[in-house]
Amino acid sequence: MLAGISKFLFASALCLAPFAIQAQTPTGKSYDSKKNERPATTAPQFPSPVTFTDITKQTGISFKHEASPTTQKYLLETMGAGVALLDYDNDGRLDVFFTNGTQLLDPMPKGKMPDKSNPKFWNRLYRQKADGTFEDQTEKAGVKGIGYGFGIAVGDYDKDGFADLLVTHYGGATLYKNNGDGTFSDVTKKLGVAVDGWAASAGFFDYDRDGRLDLFVARYVVWDFETGALVCGDARPGYRAYCHPDNFKATTALLFHQKADGTFENVSDKSGITQTKGKSLGAAFADFDDDGWTDVFIANDNSEQQLFRNLGDGRFEDVALAAGVAFDDKGKYFSGMGVDAADYDGDGRQDIFITALSNETYPLYRNTGEMLFDYVTQPSGVAQITILGAGWGVKWIDADNDGRRDLFVAQSHVLDTIEKTNSLLKYKQPPLLMRNTEKGFQNISLAAGAAFKTDLAARGMAAGDLDNDGDTDIIISQTNGAPVVLRNDGMKNHWLGIDLRGSKSAPNGEGARIVVTDGNSRKQFFDASNSGSYLAANDPRIIVGLGAAASVKQIEIRWTSGKIQTLENPAIDRYHLIKEQ
Repeated sequence: MLAGISKFLFASALCLAPFAIQAQTPTGKSYDSKKNERPATTAPQFPSPVTFTDITKQTGISFKHEASPTTQKYLLETMGAGVALLDYDNDGRLDVFFTNGTQLLDPMPKGKMPDKSNPKFWNRLYRQKADGTFEDQTEKAGVKGIGYGFGIAVGDYDKDGFADLLVTHYGGATLYKNNGDGTFSDVTKKLGVAVDGWAASAGFFDYDRDGRLDLFVARYVVWDFETGALVCGDARPGYRAYCHPDNFKATTALLFHQKADGTFENVSDKSGITQTKGKSLGAAFADFDDDGWTDVFIANDNSEQQLFRNLGDGRFEDVALAAGVAFDDKGKYFSGMGVDAADYDGDGRQDIFITALSNETYPLYRNTGEMLFDYVTQPSGVAQITILGAGWGVKWIDADNDGRRDLFVAQSHVLDTIEKTNSLLKYKQPPLLMRNTEKGFQNISLAAGAAFKTDLAARGMAAGDLDNDGDTDIIISQTNGAPVVLRNDGMKNHWLGIDLRGSKSAPNGEGARIVVTDGNSRKQFFDASNSGSYLAANDPRIIVGLGAAASVKQIEIRWTSGKIQTLENPAIDRYHLIKEQ
């Protein structure tokens, strides 16, 4: 993400003629570029079969993310704004959780941590009411939070039927137990979840298939307010830039195994998760080699991407280099920010899409089997579409329910000063919607609604069916701004919804492989997970677009317990709650 731009050179003030004499000499590398070279022609726009409508005002959500920007350009300020969709009260309607910043002093005194006591810096939980509006339940629920907030993971770790929360922040993470009465309890210390450093995206998954959810936490860079106060870019007032991650050391992710007594054990070292370091921002969970064990892909900012293959014995091996996903097609680093996994080409294998910085294009890796991937950004059309974009949150969604997974990306540059140094790039950028045509991707954004003509400082993005009508809606969180809620008013193809409940397997079927065969004998493949994107958790339900098919022959669930369960001729245009038998 805040990454090295392959075609861009990072400028110091001495490089920014004619201002070199006026500017102070910076002490660190920034994301700035010294050239205004025009990139390749961007992709044409195409008609859209779907429209997204901005309904933010109608929802009653009044939250505003507070980044607390300073003249010091602390890196925290440009990285935040996480969002999660969850049904925390089990009323059948999705609720929303937002992470928030803290008050940052300008500058921060040595040894002082940021203050979150002012209500405008609280994380926020909104409950959806029956009329589709939302009410703030933060105080009642007890989830104001601590620290400068970033990511959210959602999972029923104690299998009591209620969704619990893991909220990451600079300096650690908080595990909240859902008490089932609208309130949450902080059980972080009690259950042994000890996270330090800059925690970013996180996710619950069952890596050892014992039916209990384990916890994965991605960490960004080794950073503090003293070492992070470098002057980067042009030091003139109003031109100072956020520092490039090259100025800071990489670190490792953390893995916590849930034991039989419900406590968590840090198994990061013995599992092999710490064998390689990265500057980690996004994480996605899927069975990439089809061996029945959930693997982990980590999006890293200007360092090698990581693909941890689950060996099935409690250990992981980083196979990113051998698999062909560590670098781009030129063997270079890129700014990995958000990431998501899905089978976009219908071959039964989970593919990978990553967001990156302007002029890098967004990497698309097609899974060819046996843990090998092809870099298909260029031939798929994604390169031309994304050349000027800077992406964060991303999800594979079937926007029009035609049976093909499309791509929704929340965009914004990392530098709020980029327009002062590069006339071709913008800080705030509109969302991006790329339609999967089976022969490649088309940019249908401008035809998909006015929201795609609105520039945002987007960061996190969560996808889910907010109104339970069978299509995928979107919530985008902005840094230092208000969220945007987009209702899908798309073409009404038939659909089928799947809501899993494990017994021996994980509580919401995490890690299960679902195969849906429609009435035209087309198969679609899904790996159950509510993770992916950036700093986000998504609706755990799976929506299967049926396109031209008017029926479904079979749903097959391959649970992580080893059980294979089938549902024959299920009704369409409705959700199915499927319990593990």
